Amino acid sequence: MDEPSEREFAEYFRERRDAVRRTAYLLCGDWHRADDHAQAAFVALHRHWRRIRDREALDAWMRRTLVRAVVDESRRPWRREWATAEPPPDRTGVPSASDAVATRHVLVDGLRSVPPRQRAVLVLRYLDGLDVAGTAAALGCSEGTVKSQTAHGLTALRAVLGDALDDLRPAG
Repeated sequence: MDEPSEREFAEYFRERRDAVRRTAYLLCGDWHRADDHAQAAFVALHRHWRRIRDREALDAWMRRTLVRAVVDESRRPWRREWATAEPPPDRTGVPSASDAVATRHVLVDGLRSVPPRQRAVLVLRYLDGLDVAGTAAALGCSEGTVKSQTAHGLTALRAVLGDALDDLRPAG
């Protein structure tokens, strides 16, 4: 790789590594696996760096690569234990939504119970701020699939979190 191109990649990596790692964590629920997924996505990006002409589409490319890796891994038999792990404990005494750390733990615990594809839709839509079309592009599916997966994912999340889900919603 030529020097300017290598510098561009290094700059992109510095700017986006924390966001990619956070998204990976929200998708898989484990910081060590999130680091692995983020690293694998950046390695794949580096491998294809020269061929990507539209630098404005890098975030979408990374998101799609990351989501595919996490969803594919969740289908492997030795990774299914995460999705079927013990449900989160009763959250009747959950601190208010203003306590960001507690809120994050409640949400991540709840996301653990949601199937991987639905979890990916919820993370991309509500935590990464993508619209339906952007989420569909990241997942390589139709907008209708995103809408139905969102509805099913929210239903699954409500079943686990119950009233705590209302505390997570922004006021107003």
